[in-house]
Amino acid sequence: MAQDSRRPDKSQSGLVVPRAGRVIETQDVSLPWQVLDGTGLPIVPVSEFLRELVACGNTAASCRSYAYDLLRWFRFLAAVQVQWNRAQRTEVRDFVLWLRASHNPARDRHREGAPTPGSVNARTGKSYLREGYAPATINHALSVISAFYDHHVQAGHGPVVSPVPPQGRHGRRIEAHHNPLEPFRLHRRGAYRQKQCDPEPRVVPDDVVEDLFAALGCNRDRALFSMFLSSGARAAEMLGMTIGDVHPGEGRIFVQSKGLGGVKQACPASPEAFSWLALYLGELAQEGHRPEPYEPVWWTRRGSLRPLTYTALRAVLNRLNARIGANVCLHDLRHTLCQRLVDDPGLSLVDAQQVMRHRRITTTSGYLRPRTDEVIAKVHEHYTRPKPPPRPLTGWTYNPNDLADVFGSA
Repeated sequence: MAQDSRRPDKSQSGLVVPRAGRVIETQDVSLPWQVLDGTGLPIVPVSEFLRELVACGNTAASCRSYAYDLLRWFRFLAAVQVQWNRAQRTEVRDFVLWLRASHNPARDRHREGAPTPGSVNARTGKSYLREGYAPATINHALSVISAFYDHHVQAGHGPVVSPVPPQGRHGRRIEAHHNPLEPFRLHRRGAYRQKQCDPEPRVVPDDVVEDLFAALGCNRDRALFSMFLSSGARAAEMLGMTIGDVHPGEGRIFVQSKGLGGVKQACPASPEAFSWLALYLGELAQEGHRPEPYEPVWWTRRGSLRPLTYTALRAVLNRLNARIGANVCLHDLRHTLCQRLVDDPGLSLVDAQQVMRHRRITTTSGYLRPRTDEVIAKVHEHYTRPKPPPRPLTGWTYNPNDLADVFGSA
C-alpha cells in the first residue's frame, strides 16, 4: 500500500521528544499551575482549560496533574511538528505507542543499587515500579487530553471533532445513567485504552509494620505514622492538618478530604496516636515554638523550622525502607487500616466506608476478597494435610436370601 503523501512519516522508531517547557506554580487562585513552552511563554489553550478546570470545582492538585499530562502531549506534538488544533487520531495513536516504548524520566531518581524494576519485595510482596510508563498513566493521559479537546470543541477554539476516540460506544459516557441498585456491567475498552489488572489492596504485613515503627527515631515520626495507620488519611490531608483540627478529647481529627472543595471531614484516631502527638508537641514547645490553631501540626526537625512537605516525608520513609528492606509507601498504610477494619467482626462494611470516606461502597467491598498470601497458605495446608485412613467395612455382611434371589439357590 502506498504511503499517503499528504502526511509525513511519524514512525516511532528513533523518535526523540525534547523535554522542553515546564510546569510552574503561580499565585493566581484561578490558575494555580501553568504550563510553559520551550521559549518560556504560557501555552494559552492549556491555561484556558486549566482555568475552566478550577472553575468546575477541581483542586489545585488536580490542576497540577492535568498540567503535567498536557505538557507531555505538547512536547510530543512539537517533536512530530503538528499544531495542537491540527492533531488527528493518528497523532493520538503515535503518542500512545511512544509512551509504551519510551523511558519514564521519573524512574531516574532511584538510588544506585536499587532493586530491579518490576521485581517483588520479599517482605511486603509488593512489586517495585517498572521501567517506562504504566498502563494507568497512559489511560490517565488519554482522559486528560480527551477532556482538553472536549472543552475546546465546545468553546469553538479547537478542532471540530476531538482526536481522542471516545471511551464508550456511540461517544457516550460509560454508565452515564447507571441505576445504583444494579451492578455495573462489563464494557468494551475504548480505542488505545490500555489493559489494567484489578490490583489487590496493598496491605502491609504486621511484622513489617512493627519493624517500621521500631525504626522511627523521633516522637514526631511516631505520632505521624500512628496517625496515618489509625485514621486512614491521605498524605496531602495529613500534611495539611492544623492544630485546630486536632481534637484528642473526641478521639478525632479533621482533614480536608479529596475532591470536596476544601470541606473538612472527621477521621477517628487511636489514643496511642494522640499520646505520641502530645509528646511531639511538648518537645516542639521546649524548642520555643508553640503553633497557633491555624498553623500546621507537622514541622521539620533539621535546619530552620518550616512546615513538613511531602518530599521531606517521603525521604524519611525511603530511609526507613532501606533500613528494614521493605518498599512501603504512605498510601499502603491507608490500605492496611481499611483491611483491618473490614476483617474486624465488630465493624460493618458501611463503618469501614465511613472511616475511609469512600464515595461508593463497591470501593470498600474490594477489601472483602481474600488476599493472595492467604489463599496460598490455605491451598498449601490442603496439600500437606494428612489424608484420613479409610474406614474398614466391619459389621456388614450380605444377606443370603438376597443372593439367592439374584443368583438362584444352589
